[in-house]
Amino acid sequence: MEQLLVPDVYVKRLMVDLKYDPHAILGLHSEHNRKVIRLFRPGARAVFLEFKSQIVQAKQIHEMGLFEYEVPADTQAKDYRIYHQNGLLAHDPYAFLPTFGEVDQHLFGRSVHYDLHRKMGGRLCVHEGIEGVKFTVWAPSAKAVSLVSDCNFFDGRVNPMRSLGGCGVWELFVPGLKEGEKYKFEIHTQEGELRIKADPYALSSEMRPRTASVIADIDSYKWSDSSWMEKRKALSLNRPMSIYEVHLGSWKKRHGHFLNYRELASELAAYCKEMGFTHVELLPITEHPYDPSWGYQVTGFFAVTSRFGTPQDFQYFVDYLHQNEIGVIVDWVPGHFPKDDFSLARFDGTCLYEHEDPRQGHHPHWSTNIFNFGRHEVSAFLLSSALLLLDVYHIDGLRVDAVASMLYLDYGRNEGEWVPNQYGGKENLEAIEFLKHTNSIVHDKFLGVLTIAEESTSFAGITHPLKNHGLGFDLKWNMGWMNDTLRYFSKDPIYRHYHHNDLTFGLLYAFSEKFTLVLSHDEVVHGKRSLLSKMPGDLWQKFANLRLLYSYMMCMSGKKLFFMGGEIGQWNEWNAENEIEWMLLQYPLHSGMQTLVKELNHFYQKMPELWQNDFAHTGFEWVDFRDERNSVISFRRKAAGVGNEELFCVLNFTPNYHSEYIIHLRGVQAIEEVFNSDDARYGGSGKVAIGAAIIPDVQGKPSAVKISLAPLACTIYRVLIHSQK
Repeated sequence: MEQLLVPDVYVKRLMVDLKYDPHAILGLHSEHNRKVIRLFRPGARAVFLEFKSQIVQAKQIHEMGLFEYEVPADTQAKDYRIYHQNGLLAHDPYAFLPTFGEVDQHLFGRSVHYDLHRKMGGRLCVHEGIEGVKFTVWAPSAKAVSLVSDCNFFDGRVNPMRSLGGCGVWELFVPGLKEGEKYKFEIHTQEGELRIKADPYALSSEMRPRTASVIADIDSYKWSDSSWMEKRKALSLNRPMSIYEVHLGSWKKRHGHFLNYRELASELAAYCKEMGFTHVELLPITEHPYDPSWGYQVTGFFAVTSRFGTPQDFQYFVDYLHQNEIGVIVDWVPGHFPKDDFSLARFDGTCLYEHEDPRQGHHPHWSTNIFNFGRHEVSAFLLSSALLLLDVYHIDGLRVDAVASMLYLDYGRNEGEWVPNQYGGKENLEAIEFLKHTNSIVHDKFLGVLTIAEESTSFAGITHPLKNHGLGFDLKWNMGWMNDTLRYFSKDPIYRHYHHNDLTFGLLYAFSEKFTLVLSHDEVVHGKRSLLSKMPGDLWQKFANLRLLYSYMMCMSGKKLFFMGGEIGQWNEWNAENEIEWMLLQYPLHSGMQTLVKELNHFYQKMPELWQNDFAHTGFEWVDFRDERNSVISFRRKAAGVGNEELFCVLNFTPNYHSEYIIHLRGVQAIEEVFNSDDARYGGSGKVAIGAAIIPDVQGKPSAVKISLAPLACTIYRVLIHSQK
């Protein structure tokens, strides 16, 4: 009986005190002038282990599953191995020191651990000379946490994890586990609930609808993009950027099924090179359970979605595009997360990642949870998810989704449905600080990487430097321009002169931020119709209007973004379940639209006037924006280092043809048409290259030009301007 008294104490500590420190009981221990290996195998009648290459049987010392094997005093942890539940023979998980040290704990708690993506979650590693997987999870309010995985048949009794104290992290190193191991965490809450949770830091997940996390190897891929990565460090915003926005699941399919990352790499790279796109922007590629969310309701912030392959496959995808001189931007969603029970929601039985108060923690637009940005560990989690994309996957830019919803506490809420900040205002001060911190660290650690804000309000300083009290983004989506422009284009041309201000208003604020002009996926879903379907008029006018829209965007100041399918004039609005309607290219008007976008992109890249001074008044100058009666505007685009040459852009927003249209343009020495969206190659009427004449004033000095204006067309001229003193 005396022998059982000691085990009863251990069992009480193990089972009643809820396993907060299993390493104090299990593993290799010196006690009462003897050294023992102690194992816990609930339900087992016999347990065997390997000791110094011999298979030996442990002695059962308690009926609940506690076993011991006595060993010599000089025995070390590496002298024996045990059998996991699945038969794997490996070293004892309870014979190792923690993998998450005191410095890690300190940095994590202050939100300044910038290698957290390599420290937290399930990660392959070599610990104390032994290969295996380290598991760490943050669950500060849990009474106990266990690893459940393939190696223990998802039995939460077998592998309790060790609490590291006040930091709230639980830890366990399991030797012998390999890539592909499926796992979750079993969490005992203070209320007595049992919650089975996927790893918030998992690098991979099972294919939906299954939800287990999967151990992945992210360090063995051999990159071949060193030239791109080195060149990227010196890149500035004074470069052409024509971005192709892509949803990987519906860009192309094969026999109704997804292409994998490797197949997508070759096809997308070839297409972008042919079409003249400089970057692709991917709708979120982090793991999500629900296809119709398009990836914006993320459950795996560190896991690229398994829909298209493995993490290594995605590394290949990025690498291949880089080798083809195409940058890769991804949508990143730090503003909110879904309420799926297997994921972050009430992770340890409390509102850990979200706010408890629904006025702060519930997102009214998407019925999701809002992150608690004021909690350092939550900010550290989100920041490290961004750093993983840049570090592990060589991503070139992060487009931050729904920034407006992060900036304002009253976003989407009525009076009384939100909680003011400490100063009584509506700004989310913690989220603002998080965004500043993220931009600071990203730009410090990854030179040349872009951060882009999808922000739909007039919040000041989105792209202003941190030192000037800005948020530090590189670019901001120009949602105002997009809304004004699409509203204007939806009007029948006969009425457009009443809405002329929609064309010109954007120039009042065009240089207040560094803008990207966007025609994004948000504008071609949920009943908004495709871009082509938005256009008024008969068939010819619809296509002419769309060609004019694309040309107009390319001529204006700002970087450019096109959503897939728009370049071929897709009739139907985007459906994420179907691929782009590529069969339309058999029809001349659609193939002509694609040719227009291709030639526009290549023309744009060759013309520094269209991109070199995107964010300065010196790159843009109105010539005439007052011809409301004819719905015609004209302006000059300028670049440094091209002498007195400029681009002169004239846009006719009606189907009227003007054979002799006069525009006052002082100092013009020579004029040559270099682009016309009405070219017959694009499906236009072919009223191009009719010629332009320079008109002198009474003193014989050039003061105007007489040109022909094609219907619903953009005409671009190369002009030589005599400098005016």
